[in-house]
Amino acid sequence: MQTLQQLTQEAQALARGEILLTSAEKEVARQLQICNGCRYCEGFCAVFPAMTRRLEFGKADIHYLANLCHNCGACLHACQYAPPHEFAINVPKSMATVRGQTYADYAWPKALGGLYKSNGLTVSMALAFSLSLFLILAIQSNGTLWGGPVENGFYAIFPHNLMVSMFAPIFLWSVLALALGVTKFWREVTPATSGAPLSSPAAAEAAHDALRLKYLGGGHGDGCNNEDDAFTLARKRMHHLTFYGFMLCFAATSVATVYHYAFDWPAPYDFFSLPKILGTVGGIALTVGTLGLWRLNLARDPQHGDAQQRPMDRGFIALLFFISVTGLALMLSKNTAAMPVLLAVHLGMVMALFLTLPYGKFAHGIFRTAALLRFAVEKRQPSKLTLGSD
Repeated sequence: MQTLQQLTQEAQALARGEILLTSAEKEVARQLQICNGCRYCEGFCAVFPAMTRRLEFGKADIHYLANLCHNCGACLHACQYAPPHEFAINVPKSMATVRGQTYADYAWPKALGGLYKSNGLTVSMALAFSLSLFLILAIQSNGTLWGGPVENGFYAIFPHNLMVSMFAPIFLWSVLALALGVTKFWREVTPATSGAPLSSPAAAEAAHDALRLKYLGGGHGDGCNNEDDAFTLARKRMHHLTFYGFMLCFAATSVATVYHYAFDWPAPYDFFSLPKILGTVGGIALTVGTLGLWRLNLARDPQHGDAQQRPMDRGFIALLFFISVTGLALMLSKNTAAMPVLLAVHLGMVMALFLTLPYGKFAHGIFRTAALLRFAVEKRQPSKLTLGSD
């Protein structure tokens, strides 16, 4: 319970137009004040050079730095003030807590921000299997669930226009919700990061750092720290397999869309066609990457990040894994009796992914990329501290 004095102080701060910090944000500010006096980790990642440009940390600064953090753990393992020291410095954990809070704060619509806390493994899987069951029942009502070999591919089960009508609204909603959320974040952190506009060199550098996951290298290229302090590139490699596997699968769908509308080449496609090659390679990479991320998530020490967000992490990983596995199985089941059921399950998984996309772990990649863009802009501007000393 807050005391009368605390409530009075908050009321006075609001009257002065000040933005109050949450307890998690105050903890980040406290730790960064100590880090700013030490600066041992300055070369580890983008967080610390950005930190040294500030003497105080307002809400926008904290949100920016929290999303700039890649949670590699290098600073925790190098810190002389880490627990059990009385300063209790754990930057990755405190940043992760605020990062999860920012996803909810910037969610659009605002009322759906609470889904970040409830979008766990159980909810994600329940939604996916419910949608799959609905589609299975729809196929059964047409008598095509398990009636022998199926000719003419997926469209014999679900006509093309029906698929488009089911997925287009969900996909567009996800894009809109993510775009509006990150736009709100961008507008808040831009004044706190020099206010300068995005330039081509800054955009190119940020894209390079994001696509290569530069800051999962631990500042030296050897990777993140295991709980026993040993360096490992496993997280970086599994993230790469997952991300590029997902993008290859998305590219396969995009190429198939172009084939259908631009060249009037409807599915199904031959195994050695471009959509099939992209989808197969992407599905295998996605399967391996998600299995690796699942193993790493289960083994990770609670001091590495925010343990309360792990159900959300696992829900997202599980959906990606089942999408890749059912997609590969669906490709192998071409024209067989099993194809209708596998198609329904696969489509249900994909629908569940895109329904939860704006309110789940996927958002971290969008917000982190925005933070990297602002860092690339800010580092090209003179420091306010340097200007103030002239």
